[in-house]
Amino acid sequence: MTRPCRSALYIPGSKARALDKARGLAADVILFDLEDAVAPDEKPGARATLAEELGKGGYGPRMRIVRINALDTHWGAEDACAVARMDCDAVLLPKVTGPGDIDAIAALVPDKPIWAMMESPAGILNAAAIAAHPALGGFVIGTNDLAKDLGTRTTPDRAALWTALQTCVLAARAHGVVVLDGVYNAFKDAEGLRAECQQGRDFGMDGKTLIHPAQLEIANAVFAPSEAELETARRRIAAYDAAIAEGQAVAVVDGQIVENLHVETARATLAKAEAIAELESA
Repeated sequence: MTRPCRSALYIPGSKARALDKARGLAADVILFDLEDAVAPDEKPGARATLAEELGKGGYGPRMRIVRINALDTHWGAEDACAVARMDCDAVLLPKVTGPGDIDAIAALVPDKPIWAMMESPAGILNAAAIAAHPALGGFVIGTNDLAKDLGTRTTPDRAALWTALQTCVLAARAHGVVVLDGVYNAFKDAEGLRAECQQGRDFGMDGKTLIHPAQLEIANAVFAPSEAELETARRRIAAYDAAIAEGQAVAVVDGQIVENLHVETARATLAKAEAIAELESA
């Protein structure tokens, strides 16, 4: 059963109060941030604060991923060595451009899955090779940095980023890793967030990275199967099973052909709903 990653909320690693509050938030994933959310003079202290809070536990079934600073910065290597000793599920490396970057972080954090920030043109062009790395657990798309490097204009449909977004999804699906969409900056714009989540879901993303707790409810809803989708899935499975029992290879539901591939999708939909229910009841 696949672990749900509908919502992935960034939390500053330097803020003990925010780290404590995160224990009660309805996020599937907590992205504990030692990079952009922490000022340079606070970074050494943030490592200690985060290690202490993670050591206290209390985050329940949420996936705990720590984003470190890039390895070519003053803080990256020390971050990596600190995370190797932290009670977390994975380490997130920014500015990944190729599989060599995964080799470098895996040497410092050998016992945890590596997640890659996909936020540069070079990283997108090397997405398949990065996804194929045996230590890789997932992609987090950094749409703000990517747009900056590409020189694109920001539009609601994100058309300038479609190629990059879909390239990451293709690479992730080819190699069986998670892929999370970038953040939506206007955290008070609920309808804009919902539209971007729906676009990401339609593209095949597993979930959305978020910058504010107020965004959790929408992301969790959009990236979960709807009641209508669950009902359709059940009906397709039942109709197909009945057709097979009668010696037929396909079924028809609502005027549409249902083949084995549709049933596989239906079963995956039900399994996702079951995994979400299990997570939310934990």
